[in-house]
This record gives sequence, C-alpha cells and structure tokens, in this order.
Amino acid sequence: MLHPVGKGTVLELGLEMWGRRQWLALGVFALTLAGAVGIATFLPNIYRSTATVLVQRHQVPEAFVRSSVTGELETRLQTINQEILSRAKLEGLITRLALYPDLRKRAPVEAVVEQMRRDIQLELKGVEQPVAGRSATVSFNLSYRGRDPETVAKVTNTLAFLYVEENSKVREQQASQTAQFLGIQLAEAKKRVDAQEAQVRDFRARHTGELPQQMGVNLATLERLQAQLHLNSANQLRARDQRMRQLAAPEGGDAVGAFDTPTTKLAKLKRQLLDLRTRFSDKYPDVVRVKGEIAALEREIAASKPDGNPATDAVALNEPDAEIKALKAEEQRLRRDISAYQRRVENSPQREQEFQEMARGFETAKETYTSLLKRYEDAQLAESMEHSRQGEQFRILDSAIPAKQPLAPNRIRLILVGVLFSLGAAAAAAVLAERLDTSFHTFDDLRLFAKVPVLASIPNVASAAETARLARRRWLATASIMLGLALVVLAAYQVAHGNEQLVRILSRGA
Repeated sequence: MLHPVGKGTVLELGLEMWGRRQWLALGVFALTLAGAVGIATFLPNIYRSTATVLVQRHQVPEAFVRSSVTGELETRLQTINQEILSRAKLEGLITRLALYPDLRKRAPVEAVVEQMRRDIQLELKGVEQPVAGRSATVSFNLSYRGRDPETVAKVTNTLAFLYVEENSKVREQQASQTAQFLGIQLAEAKKRVDAQEAQVRDFRARHTGELPQQMGVNLATLERLQAQLHLNSANQLRARDQRMRQLAAPEGGDAVGAFDTPTTKLAKLKRQLLDLRTRFSDKYPDVVRVKGEIAALEREIAASKPDGNPATDAVALNEPDAEIKALKAEEQRLRRDISAYQRRVENSPQREQEFQEMARGFETAKETYTSLLKRYEDAQLAESMEHSRQGEQFRILDSAIPAKQPLAPNRIRLILVGVLFSLGAAAAAAVLAERLDTSFHTFDDLRLFAKVPVLASIPNVASAAETARLARRRWLATASIMLGLALVVLAAYQVAHGNEQLVRILSRGA
C-alpha cells in the first residue's frame, strides 16, 4: 500500500519497496529479458548482396547513326523493372532457385512473390549535368536480401543478368517496332504519291491544250488561225468579184438595150444568187426560187442558141462557185478551230488554279514520302545497330558476392532495447504490486490509518512450521521462475526461429 510521502523520503520508500518486492521485480526482469534475448538470438540472419550495373552509352556516334529508341533512361528502367518484377518472372525464379521454402509452405504464391518484390531494391546513381542542371543516370545498384548469403548473391547476379537481357530485348523491340511502323507509314505515303501522280496524269490527259504551260502555244495558234480567217475572207471577196466579172463579160461589148435580153436577166439572177448564198444556205426559199429561175432561163437561152456551147460556158461560170464553196468550208473550219482555241485560252486560268492545287498536293505527298523514307532508312540502321548490340547497353560492372556479415538483425541493439524494456517491466510490476497490497508495513502507516493510539509494534515471530512453509514457497517460486524462463525461451524460439518477417519489422530502415 502506497501512501503520500514527504520530501526526501522517496529513496527510503524505494529501498523499502525493493526489499519487499525484489523477488517479484527480479522474476519479471528475468522473464522479460529472457524473452528479448531469446528473440534476438533465435531470429534468422538476413544477408544482402549488391550488384552494380553500368549504363554503357552508344558505341557508334549518334552523328553517324541515330538511335530510334527514345525516352529517358529512368523511364525505361521503370518499364524494365515492372517486367522483371512481374509474377511470371519472379515465380519462375522462386521455383528454379528454391527460394522462401518456409513461406511457400504456409502462404499462397502471391504472398511469396510480393515478399520477393520487397526484398529487391533498385538504386540509381548519376552525375550532375552542368547544362541541364540535373543528374544523368550512369549506373544503378541492384540489391537482394535473404537468409542464405550464397543464394542471395546468386539471386542478385541472376536479377542483374535479367536486367541486362531485358534492356537489350526492350531496345531491340522498340527499334523493330519503330522500323515496322515507319515502313507501314512509308507504304501508305507511297500509295498517296502514286495516287496524286495518277491524278496529275489524268488531269493532263483530260485537259490537253488547256494547261497553263500551253498558253503561249494556244495564243500563237489562235493568232495564226485569225490571220488565216482574214485571208479567207479576202479570197472570198476576190472570188465573188471574179464571178461577177465572168457573168458580166458576154455583154461587155453591147450594153445598150441589153437589160431586157435573157443573157442580161441571167447575169442579174446569178448575181442575186451569189449575194443570197453569202447570207443564206442553199435550202433557203429565195435561194431555191432564184436557182429555179436561173435553170429555166438557161434552158431558154440554150434553146435560142443551138450553135453555142453552153456546157463550156457553165463550166467557166461554175469555177468561181467551187472556189467560193471551198473557201466557205475552210472558213467554217477556221471558225471552229478559233472557237476551240478561244475556249482553251479562256479555260487556262481555271485549269492553272486546279493544276496548282493538285501540284501542291503532289509536292506535299512527295515531301512526306521523302521524309519518311529518310527516317525509315535511319530506323533500319538503328535496328541493325541494336541487333548487333552497338547501342546503349547495360553491363554488369561489379557482380554480387556473398556477404560476410548479416544485414539484420542488429542483436546488440535488440538486447539493449530488451534490457531497458525488462527494467521498465520490473519497475512497473513492483509498483503495481505495492498498489494492490493493502497491508501495513510500518508503524507510521498504521498510525496514519488508525483513529486510536498505537502503543507498540510487535515483529513477526515465525514458528518452525511457518519457516518451513516459507522455504517451500521460495522453492516453488524459484522453480516457477525457472520453468517460466524455459517456457519464455521456448516461446521466443517458436516466434523468432525462421521468422524473416519479424526480422524485417524489427530491422526496418536497416
């Protein structure tokens, strides 16, 4: 039973309490310390091995062959890390190297794989870049921890080799995919170029004569045709004059009184017919009528002059008519040609605009094709470089070796913590026992509690039976403590032996 004490009596009360509770405190201290020491002793050793992997830059200068594998090294390392730490890879490694035998007996495969992921550590090392102001990765450390140092070193080296191979595989795959993608794009660009070229050829074929580069030829031809048309008009006028002179020639010597003769009338009708033909076709009614009158008058003249040669006269008169007819046909042809070339000249600006748009599309497609062709050739060179292992590669600089000293647990630290914890537990047990004890141990305690005066304090006088009983109690207490110690040590063994998870919890941060 604890009572309020005055100043300067704490040490005395502490010594008195130690005298009464020393066996309890010693027992609690021994049991707690035995558990702590047992756990620290029976915990398995955890070893860690580290392999250093060097990032070896391109062996071929990028000025000659530019790599098609882009992106930051750190990003690619994360991708490789995810691939290496996949369940399939780690499960195969666990089975092949017989890792985590105890954990595999009591936990599913997912838990074992997750534990191995936690045991693998990747640490990047870099140098400061003066231009970019950030560090560039030049190497990385790959670590693995486990119970057997030989196995740990073997696993670490295996993982390092997997990183090297996976990096080469990823780079080759990226280079091949880039070349394949550019090849597909190049084929599509070639199809577009061929289609544009076919459109240009078809446009040239459909609009031959209206193309902008033919404008000069069309204008020159049009000018020549117009000159021929003017010459044709002049020739027609000349032929008409000749025809009129031929018609007027027989009556040239006797003009007086010739107006009423059939010959004069025939000449007038033929001049009228010639004038009508210049304006109308041969099917025009007036032309048909005049031709009928001319035919009748010619028959009349022929009947009145049997000795003459009307066939010869008709041939002589029809020569200008044939020339005029040929000139008119030529005129129609010239006018058709002039109309056609005028349409060509008029359509040339529109065809020029259409051709320029088509040409721009063709040039754009051709430039795209040329650019893709250059990139495809570079990608093929880069792919060849990656397949020959001339690009950026990982190289194991320092292989992992078996560790001489365990990484965990730190047994000295655990024992020191156990000693402190045991002292605290012993003190707490003694204080708790004092609080639960309701007996009086001193004369002053009784005087403070009782209302009547205390006359004397008689010490305990033990009999032989009581002394024997007290000895038996002490022996039983000692045996109980020894048995408790044995049980605590056994429990510590059961808890700590092979418990890697407990080692990682107690050594977190190591």
